[in-house]
Amino acid sequence: MQAVSTTQHLPYRGRVAPSPTGLLHIGHACTFWTAYQRAVASSGTLVFRNEDLDPQRSKAEFAQAMLADLRWLGIRWQEGPDVGGPFAPYEQSRRREFYLHTWRKLRDGGVIYPCTCSRKDLALSAAAPNEGDDEPLYPGRCREKLGEATRHDTPKGVNWRFLVPDGEAIAFDDLRQGPQSFVAGRDFGDFVVWRRDDVPAYQLAGVADDAAMQITDVVRGADLLKSTARQLLLIRALGLPVPAYYHCDLVRDESGERLAKRHDALSLRALREQGLTAQDVLRRCGGNRGQEVE
Repeated sequence: MQAVSTTQHLPYRGRVAPSPTGLLHIGHACTFWTAYQRAVASSGTLVFRNEDLDPQRSKAEFAQAMLADLRWLGIRWQEGPDVGGPFAPYEQSRRREFYLHTWRKLRDGGVIYPCTCSRKDLALSAAAPNEGDDEPLYPGRCREKLGEATRHDTPKGVNWRFLVPDGEAIAFDDLRQGPQSFVAGRDFGDFVVWRRDDVPAYQLAGVADDAAMQITDVVRGADLLKSTARQLLLIRALGLPVPAYYHCDLVRDESGERLAKRHDALSLRALREQGLTAQDVLRRCGGNRGQEVE
C-alpha cells in the first residue's frame, strides 16, 4: 500500500492538536510553530483542536495553559477556541456521537473485533513490545471474534482492535522524514481503536477528526511515524481522503532522551518564568527567527 495525498490540490488546512494532560514543553513548541509556519506560508487555515479524550489525565488547567502558552509563542489559528467561534466542535471530549458513528462504520465494514484479553494475558504473550512503540505487538488471540462484532450495539466493555493485513507494507512519503514503510503484523499488530473504558482511542479519533475538519496537512513529531501507518489503514477502511504528513525531528534533552511532559523544567511555562522570550524558545528549536513574534 503506497499512500498518496489526495488533498494536495485543496486549500491548505493544518492543525495544532495538543492534549491537556500536562504543560507543553519546547518539543511541542517546535512542532506547533512548524504547523503554524506552514499554514502561513500557504496562506491557509490553521485549526486548534483540544485532544482531551483521556478523562483521567485531561485537566482544565492544562487546557487553559496550552492556549496561553501557544498564544505567547505567537501562534494564531483561525478555527477553534479564542477566535469567536464555538469551542465544542474542536473539543474531542464533546464529540462522542461522531466517534461512535465512525466505530459503527468500522464494525459494519468487518475490520474491527472485540478483544477481551487482559493486561496479564498480553504480558504473558510471546510477543514483546516494540521498542519505542505506544502499544505491544498484539498476538491476535481474539481475531476469531471478528464475526461477533455486529452483535455489539455499543463498544463499551471490551477493547476494539483493527484487523491489520499481515505482511502488507504500508508506505508513504513524509514531507520531512522522506519515504517510510512499515509492515503490518511485523512492525505493528492489531491496534486498539476503542478502549474497554468506553473511550475512543487516539488512532480513531485523530483520523475521524482530520477528515471531518478537512485537514490537508498533518504536522506532528517523528515519534508518530508508525501511527501514520496505522491511520492510513483506518483511512482506507473508512474511504477518507489522505492528508499530507510532515513529521518534525524530535527535540531531546542533554542526555539524548526524548522530551516528555514530565520534563517540567523544560515546559514553556517554566521557561517563561525564567525570563526567556518566545524568540529565545524558537531559537532553541530552529524556529523561523525572521518572523516577528507578537
